[in-house]
Amino acid sequence: MVRYPLLLVASFACVVAAVIWARSALRLQRSWRRLLEGSGSSGTMASGLARSAYRKEVHTTLLYTVVAVVCVGAAFVGAWTRLTMVLLLVPIAMTLVWGQRFLAEADLIEERASLERRAEEVLSQENLAPRRWAARLAPQDLPEFEGFEVGRAYEPGTGLMAGDFYDITPTGPQRVAAVIGDVSGHGIEPSITAFQVKYLLRVFLRQYRDPAQALEELNAVISAQTRNEEFVSLCLVVFDQAAGTLRYASAGHPPAWLWHDGEVRPLRSTGPLLTLNPKASYASREVALDHGDLLVLYTDGLAEARAGGQLFGEERIAAHIRRDPGVAADVLCKSLLAAARDFATGPIRDDVAILAVRRT
Repeated sequence: MVRYPLLLVASFACVVAAVIWARSALRLQRSWRRLLEGSGSSGTMASGLARSAYRKEVHTTLLYTVVAVVCVGAAFVGAWTRLTMVLLLVPIAMTLVWGQRFLAEADLIEERASLERRAEEVLSQENLAPRRWAARLAPQDLPEFEGFEVGRAYEPGTGLMAGDFYDITPTGPQRVAAVIGDVSGHGIEPSITAFQVKYLLRVFLRQYRDPAQALEELNAVISAQTRNEEFVSLCLVVFDQAAGTLRYASAGHPPAWLWHDGEVRPLRSTGPLLTLNPKASYASREVALDHGDLLVLYTDGLAEARAGGQLFGEERIAAHIRRDPGVAADVLCKSLLAAARDFATGPIRDDVAILAVRRT
């Protein structure tokens, strides 16, 4: 005679739950078997975790089955009801046998998850570091200076870290300096050197009005700090609004191009690469600067964009400027970079930095 009909309902629910867990256990068993057939240490680890999950599912299935049987027995009053309670010892015994292993495997999963999170953080930092360095060496946002229009473009090459940089900074009342440079090599060390050069030069430009003197002081300082095989090319231009001139010095850098008086003219190197000779001397040259005149500086990655054995070259850069010198400085920089990309038959492998300054 049924004394507790609700226990029959509970028993039915436990049977349904047991079936669900049993189906899940069968799927995990198939996964475990497939992983066992694989090879390699990662497959072995994965198969162990799958086996652990399979055992947990079996344990849960048996537990629900036993509870269903106990509920049926308890629904009827009879001597065998107490015997069904003994069946609970089965999942309890399984818990005692496998429980410690379950805990150990849970710790293993947690440890692996922690290691994966750390690995993701390291990879994220490694990916973020070049962008952070580039943002310092070749910033997207440049300060505005009254009387000047400034444009820029930058594209990292295939190296891990950039060695190209540019800067534009005031050096006194109505005087603004524009700088572009390139440290040889790729990786973290050239990037560190580029960072040092950029900010040391700001200090020396405050001390010396003549850009050649600033370069000589910079050369002496960084020659004592950098590796022998690490060289720096750099072009430094100081604009003087009051005098209506620009004064420049260049340490082995590709020629800057100046649009002046209806023509494009090169401002070529006035001394050797920095660190090549710690006692090297540099010369400065002064050029008249009218309203509307435009100066374009760039690193060698632009001129050395390749189409087979042919280089994009200095003359193509000059021709591009000559074609539309009145275009906005920022547009000119971006169109120069796009022209080099279109010319090259493959990706541009070296970093490219372009800086344009127009007197308005």
